[in-house]
Amino acid sequence: MAKTDPNAKRPDPKIAKQALEEAKARRAQIDKVSETAPREINGKDGPDPARYGDWENKGIASDF
Repeated sequence: MAKTDPNAKRPDPKIAKQALEEAKARRAQIDKVSETAPREINGKDGPDPARYGDWENKGIASDF
């Protein structure tokens, strides 16, 4: 097992919280746009698997 460096700088909790809030806002904006987007005929049920730019299936994203 590798030891961690005790002198390593830890992430600033304020910055981490801000980043999480920004990501949440971006996801909400993308979800809002995808709700108003036209549905694909005979398409997959549920949310658009490519709504975040990558193909997502069962929580796993792939970029191809």
